[in-house]
Amino acid sequence: MIRLTYRIETAGSPEAMARKIASDQSTGTFVALPGETEELKARVAARVVAIRPLPPVERASFPDEAGGAGLFHRADADIDFPMDAVGTDLSALMTIAIGGVFSIKGMTGIRIVGMKLPPEFAAAHPGPQFGVPGSFALTGVTGRPIIGTIVKPALGLRPHETAEMVGELIEADVDFIKDDEKLMSPAYSPLKDRVAAIMPRILDHEQKTGKKVMYAFGISHADPDEMMRNHDLVLAAGGNCAVVNINSIGFGGLSFLRKRSGLVLHAHRNGWDILTRHAGLGFEFSVWQQFWRLLGIDQFQINGIRVKYWEPDESFVRSYEAVSTPLFSERDVALPVIGSGQWGGQAPETIAATGGSTDLLYLCGGGIVSHPGGPGAGVKAVRQAWEAAVAGVPLETYAKDHAELAQSIAKFSDGKAA
Repeated sequence: MIRLTYRIETAGSPEAMARKIASDQSTGTFVALPGETEELKARVAARVVAIRPLPPVERASFPDEAGGAGLFHRADADIDFPMDAVGTDLSALMTIAIGGVFSIKGMTGIRIVGMKLPPEFAAAHPGPQFGVPGSFALTGVTGRPIIGTIVKPALGLRPHETAEMVGELIEADVDFIKDDEKLMSPAYSPLKDRVAAIMPRILDHEQKTGKKVMYAFGISHADPDEMMRNHDLVLAAGGNCAVVNINSIGFGGLSFLRKRSGLVLHAHRNGWDILTRHAGLGFEFSVWQQFWRLLGIDQFQINGIRVKYWEPDESFVRSYEAVSTPLFSERDVALPVIGSGQWGGQAPETIAATGGSTDLLYLCGGGIVSHPGGPGAGVKAVRQAWEAAVAGVPLETYAKDHAELAQSIAKFSDGKAA
């Protein structure tokens, strides 16, 4: 069985609505058809296995047939879907168990807050190729987070200008650099020219020092064949990572790529907020991220502490736990990528929120490239902040002997590192 947990809000009975969901999403509500038997219906019928009432909510109005103003009842409902009805195809799972439920009448809210898949899904899908251990092995990082930044050629930097900044970041001992998610292959910075400008600097630094900085090039494309050509361009130049905008390329695009990929796949969850921002609708991240991990994402962006966007800190903590928790085994864990307005100042809170773990990629944009001493000093400041956080030393104390961190605190402590 596949178990989905739905958070139901309705003017009527949540129990009745749960039964309606189970019926509509499996056997349907039509009259019996020729050849239909009770045995066949029993094989494919979803069933409600538990109802947990929640406190009701009062709304001033709701513009649909569900009841207008008044008190609305809520409950979490566990519904089991038979494997005979769904199988292990993720598009079937999205369609049958999740996709159609939002169109059912009579609800003022419906949100999928839990999903438990049987082990057949582990055998049917590849999962991450590199994941946490591969990401750390390829960057050579041990005992601390991978420290990364975003170069913003999406703002107009040409390939040679991007390469100049990359060179400075590499010299400052950064571990990871990525293209902005909005950058694929625009006229002012074609992917092939960007790769040609950046990779020689990375490979030259590797030859001199033994350290290969991981650069994630944006390869997303609606045409899977074109995306594969982008992938091959990066791989042939000696690259080892790619940014993929997962909501843009879809399940099919990622599946096509993962089967043929030799690169670490770094997921940007562009468009995710459409599916979750309303607390009474959409998905919990803990549900949605399972699809992409099964399909093969190695690194997953999840925001962070005190972000520049809408997501509260407690949501970040839940997302971190979701990505870090095995679905079936340790090999399907993706590397949490912490970003959005981050600088070294959030390191102590981050390590506390993650239970002391440093198995993460700490991604700073302005927190590194806007440092008063330049991007190189920005890298050093974030490294120093994490050294202090791991050692349990207050940042202000550590900054007395670390100038870059002191400059960073002076610049960003008002929360303007975005």
